[in-house]
Amino acid sequence: MESLVNHYFERMDINDSLTSVYDLERLVARVSLGNVNGRDLIQLKTSLQQIPGLVQAIAAIDEPDVWQAVIDKLEAYPEVIELIERAITDNPPIQITEGNIIRDGYDEQLDRYRDAMNNGKLWIAMLQKEEREKTGIKTLKIGYNRIFGYYIEVTKANLAALPEGTYERKQTLANAERFVTPALKEKETLILEAEEKSVELEHELFVALREEIKGYSRQLQALAKLVAEIDVLQSFAHVSEAYHFSKPELSNSDRNLSIKEGRHPVVERVIGKDKFVPNSISMNEDNHILLITGPNMSGKSTYMRQVALIVILAQMGCFVPAEKAHLPIFDQIFTRIGAADDLYSGQSTFMVEMVETNQALRFATDKSLILFDEIGRGTATYDGMALAEAILRYIDRTIKGKTLFSTHYHELTQLEADLAGTKNVHVGAIEKDGELVFLHKLMQGPADKSYGLHVAKLAGMPHELIAEAQVILNSLNEQHVLHAGTGIPVPDDTVEQLALFQENAMQPNEKHILDELSDLALEDCTPMQAMLMIDGWKKLLKSQKSR
Repeated sequence: MESLVNHYFERMDINDSLTSVYDLERLVARVSLGNVNGRDLIQLKTSLQQIPGLVQAIAAIDEPDVWQAVIDKLEAYPEVIELIERAITDNPPIQITEGNIIRDGYDEQLDRYRDAMNNGKLWIAMLQKEEREKTGIKTLKIGYNRIFGYYIEVTKANLAALPEGTYERKQTLANAERFVTPALKEKETLILEAEEKSVELEHELFVALREEIKGYSRQLQALAKLVAEIDVLQSFAHVSEAYHFSKPELSNSDRNLSIKEGRHPVVERVIGKDKFVPNSISMNEDNHILLITGPNMSGKSTYMRQVALIVILAQMGCFVPAEKAHLPIFDQIFTRIGAADDLYSGQSTFMVEMVETNQALRFATDKSLILFDEIGRGTATYDGMALAEAILRYIDRTIKGKTLFSTHYHELTQLEADLAGTKNVHVGAIEKDGELVFLHKLMQGPADKSYGLHVAKLAGMPHELIAEAQVILNSLNEQHVLHAGTGIPVPDDTVEQLALFQENAMQPNEKHILDELSDLALEDCTPMQAMLMIDGWKKLLKSQKSR
């Protein structure tokens, strides 16, 4: 691929040759399956005719140690080209049973049939002229219908002018008689047989031709695969040069991941290179987890995706959108990014999230790349936070694969002090004149604020709603202990997550009933005693409600 990047003009010649190559793999597959038609064969011939020019363009690169093995395998199969050229017309129909698919001169019998069809009418006109001259009957005519075929029609007034023994009566009309002659019968048989059998013969000839070309299936499949690889490589080279990609360093001996000024190739194309903010990443052998914090819309997901895309492009053999990249070779990439309910199987967003996360945790290795985006956000705050922390600890302890983990749980950033393989980074944002400005730049350390209300404001929510949310947020902050030096609210130890049943809200009668129920020896109760006890409990509850 690097060779193609460095040889622009030769690459353009390769591209020109490939422009006229059809989908060879599809064509060869149709040949192998025996359902190719005439147009497919013309496309196959056209594609094969480009191979010599492709070989010449590659040879012009003059790097035999890189390309000689490829050149040696690029065979045009001139015998296939010659066979299709000799047999198939330039513009055959799609259907192989309609005729007009085999070229004139390919088969002698087919040529006779075609001559009969093309020249039959001329011969009939000449015969009519001859019969008129021979009999002197100027009104004599030769006609045709589907029931009787070709016939000579003579009016009854001229019947006496016909010579004896030559004409055989075929049909009698009110004012005329219709006859046939041995010469007319012979020509009729030839014309009708030609029309009927020429299409049948063409089909037989085409099927035989198709089977002959089918014998080259294996060689043509190998050629199609090689041409496809060349096409991919020259496409990679074009993209790499046009969008300023760089050659990555791939290593299977270390697990260092380093990307300098990496870019998301799709987002960059959509918003423009001048607006896209590149970002770097550096994870050494011991750094397994990159914990990414920052406000919504700041670019956390884009950053994670661009790392994965750079890895994929590099392992495909393409240059990458970065100034410089040193990458380990990954065996798998696991992602959990975005939210989606699986309605057909009855799975919620959170269930889908857990299933996909479990796939990564079960099958990832220390050579895998794992991307987790806001794991745990689909359930209660403490449940989600507990799961997220446990997942991070499991990855650090058991898997040790390179992991990018974005989260809004700022409490998780404290794990950097506890887990040696974890490193905090955040996507920067600043407040300017009361407005939130996204920097889209990755910075060291955790984010200091979530900026959720600012994002809601950017989304266009009503001002009074935002103001009310700010009041509520201030109230919540006052009810919690603030993390020293950061302003991040951390739940007080005395505040518990809402339970399904709250004991402190229980009335005295309810407490009495639960005590009796817990002390009840059910095995010693008769059904009648149990019913009486339940009835008594119901009355207690009703009396409580009536107060």
